[in-house]
Amino acid sequence: MVIKVFVATSSGSIAIRKKQQEVVGFLEANKIDFKELDIAGDEDNRKWMRENVPGEKKPQNGIPLPPQIFNEEQYCGDFDSFFSAKEENIIYSFLGLAPPPGSKVEKSSEETSSLPNGDVAGEEQSSVEGTEKTEESGENETQKEDNGDAGDLAESQEKNAGEVTGDGAEGEAEEEEAEEAEEGEEAGEEEEDS
Repeated sequence: MVIKVFVATSSGSIAIRKKQQEVVGFLEANKIDFKELDIAGDEDNRKWMRENVPGEKKPQNGIPLPPQIFNEEQYCGDFDSFFSAKEENIIYSFLGLAPPPGSKVEKSSEETSSLPNGDVAGEEQSSVEGTEKTEESGENETQKEDNGDAGDLAESQEKNAGEVTGDGAEGEAEEEEAEEAEEGEEAGEEEEDS
């Protein structure tokens, strides 16, 4: 099974490029086999992606934007659903893959084995342990956040601010205009220095 990530390598949208980089970077970092398919340079890829994204997942204009993720022919989701699955730590089920050996997800499914009468072994105990683990992980998450890198926090705040303030294409256009203005100012300063 190969994960297919449809991307647009020549996208003019910074937001789309960042989303594509995040998906590809995550898959590479977790050593998940995937294939990057460019819809900008290959009409067949573009056509296939558009035809295979389910109707309820398509935006109002009917044209799904990259990145779009598939497991072979099976649609997994877009960036928003990928991001949600990553945050909820269910990325392997989102991608339709078995968790890697030794992962927490795999252990939890092995711990609950069925008994002959249909009950699940350790059901009561695991629910109590689950509550304790949830409380502990909440404390650990707080500690991680406190110890987190300020750069990551600033980056996520910028990302959230861009998502909150950007109303679709208008927000992206404003971001691009602001960046173009900055680039123009930098170019002007370089000319003055010459």
